[in-house]
Amino acid sequence: MSEAGLALGEDRSVFLLAHTGRPAAIRSAERVVRGLTRCGIGVRVLADEAADLSLPVDVAMVQEIGPVAVEGCELIIVLGGDGTLLRGAELSRASGVPMLGVNLGRVGFLAEAERDDLDKVVDRVVTKEYEVEERMTIDVLVRNDGHVAHRDWALNEASVEKQARERMLEVVTEVDGRPVSRFGGDGVVMATPTGSTAYAFSAGGPVVWPEVEALLMVPISAHALFAKPLVTSPTSVLAVEVQPQTPHGVLWCDGRRTVELPAGARVEVRRGAVPVRLARLHHASFTDRLVAKFALPVAGWRGAPH
Repeated sequence: MSEAGLALGEDRSVFLLAHTGRPAAIRSAERVVRGLTRCGIGVRVLADEAADLSLPVDVAMVQEIGPVAVEGCELIIVLGGDGTLLRGAELSRASGVPMLGVNLGRVGFLAEAERDDLDKVVDRVVTKEYEVEERMTIDVLVRNDGHVAHRDWALNEASVEKQARERMLEVVTEVDGRPVSRFGGDGVVMATPTGSTAYAFSAGGPVVWPEVEALLMVPISAHALFAKPLVTSPTSVLAVEVQPQTPHGVLWCDGRRTVELPAGARVEVRRGAVPVRLARLHHASFTDRLVAKFALPVAGWRGAPH
């Protein structure tokens, strides 16, 4: 393998990110790499992941993941479950390179293909038969004592959660500078339409089609008369204030990055300034994807009369 991966000078190249802790991911990665390199497309991989793979000698290795590693690449191909796909989304957002996800996990709404579609993925990449769409993100701001203590972002959701298992988290929710409700519970999820099928869905929130521009606020196990999911304008600013007398909470962004929230902390969520770009292979509707991912029963459907 070439150690000087960025100096190969290939006309077309992709970056491959895989969860090599799984045998299925190793086999899938090797299959995709061989298919692409046979067609003259250069492939870059992380050196740590390359150690687990049997790859052609002309595959380029990079030492650290980041925008420089994917400079000049046309795609980031990600093989894995939701965690690996979100890792790829972080790299895509930072670099602007579109991500093409192949689901090797369970549901995988961020993925565009399944493990049985590997040959199709290679063919579509080689022939450039894919489209790129932008997915809305959220920017997250944490304030303590009126000062900005932390900045973050998320593709799926930012969740304010209790830290102590035995104690409820007391919060006040806010939309566009106006209070909505105070309650105790396990926390609050603030999500994008993309994240509506992730944590927000598990908390009882609505499924929102990706092309809908909106923000979601979904209480988690709230002890309150009014604790319904809210769908707001994409220009809204959502906020959750951790009450002074409550135990510490914790902020999770996409379930990957976390920061402690002391009593009195305030979390603000607004539409993100930078989207995540996803490569699409299929023109199937989100409705069909929803039915397939959740194996929804549709027997008996006759459709509109012709």
